[in-house]
Amino acid sequence: MMQTSSRPYISDVDIAGLVCVRASANPDRPVFIDGADGSWVTWHDVVAEAGKLTEHGRAADSRRRSVLGLLLSRPTAFCSSYLAALAAGMCVVPLDARSTAEELSKIVASLALDTVIVDEVGDDRLDALVSLGVDVLDTNGARQVGRKDRVERHAGAPTRGPAVILATSGTAGRPKFVPLSEEQLLYGAAQVSRHHQFSEEDRGYCPLPLFHINGQVVGILSTLVSAGSLVVERRVQRDRLWDTVERTGATWLNLVPALLAVAAESSPAQDLSSRVRFARSASSALPEPVRRRFESVCGVGVLETYGMTEAAGQITANPLRPELRRPGSAGLPVGIDLRVVGKDGETEAPPGSMGAVEIRGPSVVRHYLLPGCEPSRLPARTAAGWLRTGDLGALDADGFLYLAGRSDDVINRGGEKVYPREIEEVLLSDPRVTSAAAVGRPHPTLGAEPVAFLTTSVDRGSREAIALLAELGSACATALSRYKRPVELRVTDALPTGATGKVARQLLSHQVAGGVGAG
Repeated sequence: MMQTSSRPYISDVDIAGLVCVRASANPDRPVFIDGADGSWVTWHDVVAEAGKLTEHGRAADSRRRSVLGLLLSRPTAFCSSYLAALAAGMCVVPLDARSTAEELSKIVASLALDTVIVDEVGDDRLDALVSLGVDVLDTNGARQVGRKDRVERHAGAPTRGPAVILATSGTAGRPKFVPLSEEQLLYGAAQVSRHHQFSEEDRGYCPLPLFHINGQVVGILSTLVSAGSLVVERRVQRDRLWDTVERTGATWLNLVPALLAVAAESSPAQDLSSRVRFARSASSALPEPVRRRFESVCGVGVLETYGMTEAAGQITANPLRPELRRPGSAGLPVGIDLRVVGKDGETEAPPGSMGAVEIRGPSVVRHYLLPGCEPSRLPARTAAGWLRTGDLGALDADGFLYLAGRSDDVINRGGEKVYPREIEEVLLSDPRVTSAAAVGRPHPTLGAEPVAFLTTSVDRGSREAIALLAELGSACATALSRYKRPVELRVTDALPTGATGKVARQLLSHQVAGGVGAG
C-alpha cells in the first residue's frame, strides 16, 4: 500500500532571497544562539558574510560555481557560514570538525574543493589544506591563509551543480556523496516547517552535529523558512541540558533517541509543558521504553520522525496533535511518496507485512557522486523512480510506518529473521538499562545468533548487576520466541556511537566475531 502526502505549493524563492527578506525585517534579531556561552548571530551578520563570500567566489574563478568546505567547530559560525555560502551561490561541503588531515585530503581530492572556512584548526590540517591548493579563510578575520592556482585542476568543471554535497556510507566501504539542489533543500525545510507549524515565535534547541542533514534542514533551513530562531550547541552537557532549554526559551527540541535517554535522567526545574511544544526524535528508531520514560520524567511529548540524507531530511512524522500520534510508529509520509515492497522488490506488501521501505518525491536524490565528483554518477533511484532506503518496516491500515531496522542489521538465525529492535525494546523496558544494542555473532551451523550489549545505572560486578542480568534473561524468555532470545548479555561502560548518536553496530559485530568482550 503506497502512501502519499499532500505537497503544498512551494513559491519561486531561493535562499538568497529569503535571507534578504529576513534581514530586511529584523536585521539585528538573534537568529542562531550558542547554548553554551549565549553569543549569537543576527540576520545582518549572515548577509554581511554572504557579501564577502560572493566577492571571494568571483575572485577565485568567475566561470564556475565555487565549492566551499565548512570546517567549523563553533556552531553559530557554522550556521552563519552555511547560509551565507548558499546565499552567495556556492556549493557547500559540510565537514566534520574532528576530521584528520588525511581525511580532509581525501575529501578535497574527491570533491575538488576551492575554499575551506575554518575556526579552530591545528597546523597539521591547515598545512594539508594549503598544500592541496585550497584557499583557507579564518572566521576570526576572514583571513586568506593560502592559495594556489586551481584553474587547471578544475578544467571542464560544470558551471552549475548541487547546492550541498554530503558524505554517506556506501556498500563494501565505497564512499558515496549525496548532491542536493537548493530546490530540494528548501522543499525539505518547507515540509518540516509546515508540518511542525513553526512560526517566527518558535525557537528550536538543536544540539545535533550540523554537518549532518538533520541539523541543516530541520535546524538551520527550517529556521530560515519560518523566520524563527535556533539554539545550537557543540556538544550536550548532561548536567545542564534542561538548564540550557529553560534559559534560552526554546519552544521545541531537536533530539535523537540517545539524547532523549540522557534528558530523561533528570527532570526540568520548572514545568515546561506549556512552552515546549514537543521533543522531535530522529536519526534512528525510538525505543518505546525510552519514549515513555522521557515523557513521564520530563513532561514533554515526543514527536517521532524518520528521515535520511538522500531525502533532504524528513520522510515521515507523527501528527502534531498528541492524541493522533501512534507510539512505536515513525508516522505518516510528509511531502513524499512511500511504499513497502515484498521479497520480489516490486510488489507492495499488504498492511502489517514487513518489507523494504522505498521512497520517491521532489526532495529525493536522483544520483550519487563517486570520488571525482560530477563526471562520476551512480543512479540512486530504480527504473520506476523509487529509492530503496535500506530500511525494513511495515505500514498499518492507516498508512503509519513502523520501522524494524536496517536490512543489513537483521540477524539470520538458521533461516529465522531476528530484528535487533525487538530485543532492545525488552531490555530497555527495565529502567536500570540505559542503552542496549543487539547484533549477530557467527555460528557454525545456524549462521548467526543474537548477542546483546547494554549499559546500566547499577555498578558492574555488584550483586544488583548480577541479579539484573538474571531478570533480563527471564524478561527475554517471557517476551521473545526462543530463536529471538539473546544467547549472551554483555554489560559495557558505553556503546560505540557515531556523531548523531546512532549505535555503531559494525564495531559491536566485530567484537563478537573476534570474541572480544565489550566491557
